[in-house]
Amino acid sequence: MSAEPIYQRARTGLIRARDGAAAGLRRAQGAMRPGWERARTRIRETKFKRPSNRALAWTGGIVATLLVAIALFLILFDWNYLRGPIGRFASAKTGREIVLAGDLKVHAFSLKPSATVQGIRIGNPKWAGPGQTADIASLDVQVKLLPLFVGQVVLLNLQLDQAKVDLLRDRQGRATWDFSNGKKTNKPFKMPPIRRFVINDGHLKITDQKRRLVLNGEVNATEKMGQTGRGFLMTGDGSLNGNKFLLRVQGGPLLNVDTHKPYPFDADIRSGATRVTAKGAIPKPFDLGEFYMDTTAQGPDLSDLYDLTGVALPNTPPYKLHGRLSREGHLYKIDGLGGRVGDSDLSGFISVETGEERPYLKADLKSRSLDFDDLAAIFGGVPSRKAGETVSPEQAAMGKKMAAQRRLLPDSTLDVTKIRSLDADVRYRATSIHDAMLPLRGADVTVKLDHGLLSANPLTLDLPQGKITGQAHLNARNAVPVTDVDVRLSNARLEQLIPVKGEPLAGSFVGRIKLKGAGNSVHRAAANADGEVLAVVPSGEIREAFAELLGINLTKGLGLLFSKDKGAVPIRCGVAHFQAKGGVLTADRIVFDTKPVVATGGGIINLDNETLNLRIQGHSKELRLVRLLSPITVKGPILGPKVGIETGKVVAQGGVAVALASVINPLAILLPFIDPGLAKDANCAALIADAGREGVPLKTTPAKVARR
Repeated sequence: MSAEPIYQRARTGLIRARDGAAAGLRRAQGAMRPGWERARTRIRETKFKRPSNRALAWTGGIVATLLVAIALFLILFDWNYLRGPIGRFASAKTGREIVLAGDLKVHAFSLKPSATVQGIRIGNPKWAGPGQTADIASLDVQVKLLPLFVGQVVLLNLQLDQAKVDLLRDRQGRATWDFSNGKKTNKPFKMPPIRRFVINDGHLKITDQKRRLVLNGEVNATEKMGQTGRGFLMTGDGSLNGNKFLLRVQGGPLLNVDTHKPYPFDADIRSGATRVTAKGAIPKPFDLGEFYMDTTAQGPDLSDLYDLTGVALPNTPPYKLHGRLSREGHLYKIDGLGGRVGDSDLSGFISVETGEERPYLKADLKSRSLDFDDLAAIFGGVPSRKAGETVSPEQAAMGKKMAAQRRLLPDSTLDVTKIRSLDADVRYRATSIHDAMLPLRGADVTVKLDHGLLSANPLTLDLPQGKITGQAHLNARNAVPVTDVDVRLSNARLEQLIPVKGEPLAGSFVGRIKLKGAGNSVHRAAANADGEVLAVVPSGEIREAFAELLGINLTKGLGLLFSKDKGAVPIRCGVAHFQAKGGVLTADRIVFDTKPVVATGGGIINLDNETLNLRIQGHSKELRLVRLLSPITVKGPILGPKVGIETGKVVAQGGVAVALASVINPLAILLPFIDPGLAKDANCAALIADAGREGVPLKTTPAKVARR
């Protein structure tokens, strides 16, 4: 069978099906048309009437009855039935047990709804162990209804009676006053506006293990406060880091507080000998994320403020500072800082950002007059014990002990936890400096602290001529901190660094100190230091009498000295270079070359026991009739060395040695040169290159000196 007949039959079937469906639809429409017409006619003929007054009254009565029923329910309902559900809901939200043990009374049918609840107990979080964070005998609260619909809370009345609050923060920083239930938040604490705030017989206890603070206080906020004032009063006493702690905060009346007017307060905080007083205001009561106050702080050591503020500050002599402290969210600022630290003035600006993991301190500080002794406390040392110096009793005792031991380097342990607790960027400038070992004129240093790495870079100290420049780093990221110092002396003058009154001693002076050591104090870091120390006098002049005595030409030298001859001879070169290893500086080369004499020497300086042992040998450039044959030695503590002559061949010439010690300038005592014969001039350029200005070790074998 061909495909053509099959196709024709299928096409015919489809046409028939289509025609049948169309006919069925027409029949259905015809059958339904009479019903549609009748419905349309009835709608046209129907007349709508307004409801009767009787129907409206009946409907209004139902609504009024419902409103009255709701009002009666709100008035007569025993709200105590909700104490359990409310407590369970609050417990779930805060992660601790909250119980409403007393009566719960609610006045809800009002534009100013209020509630009274008695016997509120707020338990500790699980990590804090058993006990109560708060136990409140009675709490009254009243709010404005309408602001609630736009998300605002305005408290018309808040009254707490016999509230006992026990707050705890552990060493890990967990706090019982944190109700976030583990959720991190950086928002400052903010209370809603309160028109009337009353606290009767409030008791506050704070135990802060992180800051070693224990405070027992009383809080009262009433409309009338005795016969002397009205308002808020909080007092407390306890201990802070082992010192007696006193607190008094007094505010203005809490009746009709206006959220658009600042709320004034005074504060007086004392911890041992540290005292902080303030007079300020909260611009938007009671948004504690903003405040400002004129503050005065004084005490024996700025570092003691760490326990109060949580911000690590350096050790200092006694201080008294003032400024305007303000807070804007996580940013704290001190504007107009001024006052004194030790015998130095201090002014500038400080800000602390607390929103991140560690506080970030930024400061720009200045001193018109810096007493260099005051910097000693920063490194664990003490200011000099001269009359009139400002020191605390503790610093005076430590200074006496160090003086008795003839110690220069302080050994106070550095608290690395404080260094790791914040980041910082501080610039400090001093216009003038006094009481320094060197004739410093000014200073400029930028100090940065990043994750426990403290850097003073750049560091600049101005001299009358020349500068000391460089950098210093203290890496406290590991268990044992490491100190790295690299400073250079450039374009300086010998006569300014080693002044000899009325005597010719002049010349250019350059040098470098590059040391690195591990230790948690200045002394311990120095006692382990590696590196080098280099000092060079490329050219200059010295009194001829001293030069002759350095060559032990007693006949000519003493004659020139006693005749007061002021003639000078050139200094061709002076070089002293030490290699440091394990806190011991070993002299690679000591050379001092003048026209009549040249001297060489060696020895060690031990930074651990702070002693030195040097040996100087002189070489005459001309044949001398009178000379000593024994080297000069310099031994003993760095702060008080003794100059002597090596025993043996010098016994018969002891009188001459005594004469030398009594007449020779201290510089000459340290560098007398003793050796018969002639010596060639030292080539300073070659010596400087050999000493390794950039740190290349010398090849010269050091003099053999016993290590002490």
